Amino acid sequence: MRRTTLTAGIALAAAVALTASTATLPAAAAPAPALAALAAPDISVTNVQAHLSQLQSIASSNGGHRRAGSAGYTASVSYVKGKLQAAGYTVTEQNCTSCTYPGNNVIAEWPGTAPADQVVMFGSHLDGVSAGPGMNDNGSGSSVLLENALVLAQQNPTMTKRVRFAWWNGEEQGLQGSKFYVNSLSATQKGYIKGYYNFDMVASTNGGYFINRVTSTTAAPLKAYWDSLGLAPEENVEGQGRSDDYSFQQGGIPTSGYAMGASARKTSAQAAKWGGTASASYDPCYHSSCDTTSNINATGLNRSADGIAYAIWDQAVGSGTPTNDFSVAVSPTSGSVARGASTTATVSTATTSGSAQTVALSASGAPSGVTVSFSPSSVTSGGSSTMTVAASSTAATGTYAITVTGTGSATRTATYNITVTGTGGCAGGQVVGNSSFESGTSPWTGSTGVITNSTSQAARTGSYKAWLGGNGSSVTESLSQSLTVPAGCATYTLSFWLHIDTAETTTSTAYDKLTVQVGSTTLATYSNLNKATGYVQRTFNAAAYAGQTVTLKFTSVEDASLQTSFVIDDVTLTAS
Repeated sequence: MRRTTLTAGIALAAAVALTASTATLPAAAAPAPALAALAAPDISVTNVQAHLSQLQSIASSNGGHRRAGSAGYTASVSYVKGKLQAAGYTVTEQNCTSCTYPGNNVIAEWPGTAPADQVVMFGSHLDGVSAGPGMNDNGSGSSVLLENALVLAQQNPTMTKRVRFAWWNGEEQGLQGSKFYVNSLSATQKGYIKGYYNFDMVASTNGGYFINRVTSTTAAPLKAYWDSLGLAPEENVEGQGRSDDYSFQQGGIPTSGYAMGASARKTSAQAAKWGGTASASYDPCYHSSCDTTSNINATGLNRSADGIAYAIWDQAVGSGTPTNDFSVAVSPTSGSVARGASTTATVSTATTSGSAQTVALSASGAPSGVTVSFSPSSVTSGGSSTMTVAASSTAATGTYAITVTGTGSATRTATYNITVTGTGGCAGGQVVGNSSFESGTSPWTGSTGVITNSTSQAARTGSYKAWLGGNGSSVTESLSQSLTVPAGCATYTLSFWLHIDTAETTTSTAYDKLTVQVGSTTLATYSNLNKATGYVQRTFNAAAYAGQTVTLKFTSVEDASLQTSFVIDDVTLTAS
């Protein structure tokens, strides 16, 4: 999607054009019977991702981008055109001579006997910006469109309208390719196009579900599909006038389309409805080098691809006998569970075409120690089931995407995100052995003589303590112990008492130092500048080491003169 925003005058013109196109929408563009659309095929998101991988490879081989008119763009045109021609499409390359970077639009029409004056058009821009490979903007729209075109050719259904696909040059420079195309049409040819659907940035990682002109008649099939998934799509406010549908609006052609957002920020209400992060941009890699295949929301990509198929079948495919089909949704779409506990969600199904059928429910993607069950385990489409997610006391913590699958005459899926927390199933207790140093040296290891009952430095409790430093010469001393930290607890506190006295007189230079480490992480460093009368308790949050075996280590380093003593007592790591 181009970055440029509309001036007030252009915005007003857009509003006028929008009103005019809605008012003059021909009756032929009204949605066909729902049963035809509901029998639309399931578009493989894996195949869509394969197209994205090819576009990523093209960018990587051509300077890291696919900007209009560049070698990367030309190679993208060749890839799309080759796939379409192999599938049987009539493909035309239209050179945009007025584009800032001259390059070709790709126009593909499925041959057939449908009336020439009844055309439904689906488009996306194929170019990106020079800053990066442009995978979400707009490899995502280009790829879902390409796979839909290939599936239409493979299915070869009876058509009631002609379907025309387009991939545009020069969108990022001001919608130039689509504008060039619309301006090349006669008034009669424009009248043949009963609706234009645009797909730009349909896989934003923090995205929302937006539809251009969401309340228009043209948008009805796109909205109907996303409504069937319980997504409650909103108007694409951010994208108004900023993508190729605007060129068609200006030509008096009814338009709509899908988008998931660019640099605008997600609201709290949208985050509550769709998940993701409030107050963060929909696409954190918008027009940036990080817009790679890693910057793709696979769930959004899949929902957009299937929604396009729904619209194609609704608008242009003969109804025939509807196929039995269904949908699956999970509410809420995310949840949290503590170790040793469980949580529930409702899995709902709906009959989307034909007759009701038996749908078997299953789940995949749960982490180690987490089980997913359904009651009942199968339903008649239109019914619902309670999904229970249970975590054992040793379950892997973190956030995971669980795929809920309904299997009947087709396979339909929904995603549920579960966060497993470390609370629950806590063995607890204090894990440092010989924590007050009163039982000899074991299990501590380190420099000889560090654990001592010398009266030159008093212990905090008992008679023994660990005395590092105090030599007044260049000496390094250490003391360590291997600890096994229990999993599943709410709190983990590492604590020790430290007394520092020194012969150093400086108030600015750390000559002698004590380093405290857990594993490879340094928790703190103390020096002669931290001298104090008596012991001071030092505490740290050790939750990062839950479920691990790590080494707790104290190391003192003195310089050549003037001693500093680091005296340690009552070392504990307590989980609860």
